[in-house]
Order: sequence, then structure tokens, then C-alpha cells
Amino acid sequence: MCLAIPAKVIEKKGTLGIAEIGGLRHEVDLRLLEDVKVGDYVIIHAGFGIQKLDTKEADETLSLLKEMVECGK
Repeated sequence: MCLAIPAKVIEKKGTLGIAEIGGLRHEVDLRLLEDVKVGDYVIIHAGFGIQKLDTKEADETLSLLKEMVECGK
């Protein structure tokens, strides 16, 4: 089972980017997506950005994940 978590693109050089998830930074290959800009949210799988999300959808998903973590404590 895979869990898709939105990551915010904070740097971009060509088809490679740096995306941030919860303060951690990961290199991501963005060649599967069109028109990704710094500040966009993407879903990452196996090091590749596979889907762009709008900010509202990303914020809602991150909020739900945070609630799940807090309920599990």
C-alpha cells in the first residue's frame, strides 16, 4: 500500500526539483509533469512527481494527515 503525501516544490533546475515534506527535503524528478513551478504541490512516488495538486487540496490533505497522527498518540 502506498500513501501519497503532498510535497511543496521549493527549488527547480530543469526536470529536477527539491520538494519539502514536513521540513524534510527530497530530490524529485519532475519530467512526468507539465509546467511545475516553485511553490506548487506535487504527489511523489518512487522519486518522481506524478500529480500536481492545487494549494487548497494539498492543505486539506496535510490537515487530515496531521489529525490522523494526533489521534494515534
